[in-house]
Amino acid sequence: MTDIEIASSITMEHINIIAKKLNLNYEDIDPYGHYKAKINVAPSKPKGKLILVTAINPTSLGEGKTTTSIGLADGMQSIGKSVCLALREPSLGPVFGIKGGATGGGYAQVVPMEDINLHFTGDMHAVTSANNLISAILDNHLQQGNELNIDVRQIVWSRCVDLNDRALRNVMVGMGGRLNGIPREDHFNITAASEIMSILCLSNDIIDLKSRVAEIILAYDMTGKPVKCGDLHIEDAVAILLKDAIKPNLVQTLEGVPAIVHGGPFANIAHGCNTVIATKLAMSRADYTITEAGFGADLGAEKFIDIKCRVSGISPDCVVLVATVRALKYNGGVKAGFDSENMQALESGICNLLGHIEILQNVYNANVVVAINKFETDSKSEIEFISNSCKGVGSSVVLCDSWAKGGKGAADLAKQVVIVADSNNKQLKFAYEESDNIRTKIKKVATKVYGADGVEFSKQALNALAKITEMGYDNYPICIAKTQYSFTDDASQLGRPKGFTFHIQDLQVRGGAKFIVAVAGQIMLMPGLGKKPSAMGMEIDADNNIKGLF
Repeated sequence: MTDIEIASSITMEHINIIAKKLNLNYEDIDPYGHYKAKINVAPSKPKGKLILVTAINPTSLGEGKTTTSIGLADGMQSIGKSVCLALREPSLGPVFGIKGGATGGGYAQVVPMEDINLHFTGDMHAVTSANNLISAILDNHLQQGNELNIDVRQIVWSRCVDLNDRALRNVMVGMGGRLNGIPREDHFNITAASEIMSILCLSNDIIDLKSRVAEIILAYDMTGKPVKCGDLHIEDAVAILLKDAIKPNLVQTLEGVPAIVHGGPFANIAHGCNTVIATKLAMSRADYTITEAGFGADLGAEKFIDIKCRVSGISPDCVVLVATVRALKYNGGVKAGFDSENMQALESGICNLLGHIEILQNVYNANVVVAINKFETDSKSEIEFISNSCKGVGSSVVLCDSWAKGGKGAADLAKQVVIVADSNNKQLKFAYEESDNIRTKIKKVATKVYGADGVEFSKQALNALAKITEMGYDNYPICIAKTQYSFTDDASQLGRPKGFTFHIQDLQVRGGAKFIVAVAGQIMLMPGLGKKPSAMGMEIDADNNIKGLF
């Protein structure tokens, strides 16, 4: 059966029952129908253990990080543990494009999967509207006399839409005469790349969100001084549009485990984590919280720890690192024949997995459990080789079959994670110090995490660095935007490259999110669509039954 057929065959529990599993009363939630709801209560002090799920560098084969996260939560429940999931929300762009949804797969899914993957509770649309309200007010300010003396050539704020639409990457606005505004070049990002999304995910409450919105840098005036959202006096209006979006969303797994799905910034553009509010809420309501960070440990886990953990004060008691036999063969240079045993390719590609273990253990001082996401075609020899390689560097490793068997297929993984998390006595470390300057922070991540020999800054990046230092943002964390497919800034460099130089093309201030984006290589803030987008294979009948959605 397809994912949506499996999801449709399950009888879901009413959202009130799911809420009670987190000790939430009826008045604590705002139901959106029978199977999803907004949570009205604020997080109390986190008490439970936090489990971070990350992965090796992703490939086109799919590593199943979200599927493993969901399966692990079901596995926790199957061994009698109090558990809650805390995941990101899908973006419509990938759903209708090529990547697919973000609700897991097989018998390890969160449901209702079609609702979550489509409009859900409207959070993405609220972020889009809030972002574009700022754009509208900014352009109106220019039209109404430009009291702030904004340099139209130095507007850095972009519009957004929650779809993959390459035609909107670079546009002209204000065309058609003086009544239609000031003509200027503008850009569209996908909603998940909006700074509003990053702010939503890092804010502690609506007041924190409002203060962060006020600090967003929109443009620079004719003297080079930054013009912020607060200068336009619209931070409250933006916060009003987000007053419901900031409330976490409650749904469930196929096996009835509570799942808080909230926020969705991309990890190769932003920091790739769900909201701080959702994670803390889950930790305050369950003994074990399972969360994930986007893409591999070099991107997702790095940003989860160096940005989210630093800001929120939380830290993982255990890190689950997902890998597949197929993806490691790919990293070993194989481009086809993944269903056949190939020990040579596996031996060549295992360095990618070992590199991620090294990052988590040696840089961040984390407890690591490797989860081998099982495929039917994996041979016994291949699985044994991966297991022995992981054990050789001090990491426990467990075979996970949650895609095919749900919680039962992840019970062994759950047992090992509980042992590791409950015995955690390690102090989390960061890749850099808050007091380090921006150049040093970037160099430490590039050398300690990616394995680079050094960092090369373009002239544009050096000019931006000087400006950032002058404006006093040198103490901000860094958020490196790079390809997810490699430790380097070159997507073709697979495995665990060594002896390379990491290239920084530009630096951008995110005053509201309170981090500096370091752009490495060519990163698109607005993805495009393939020749045959997923949208072309979807169907809906007279009874609103959906087919073709994975």
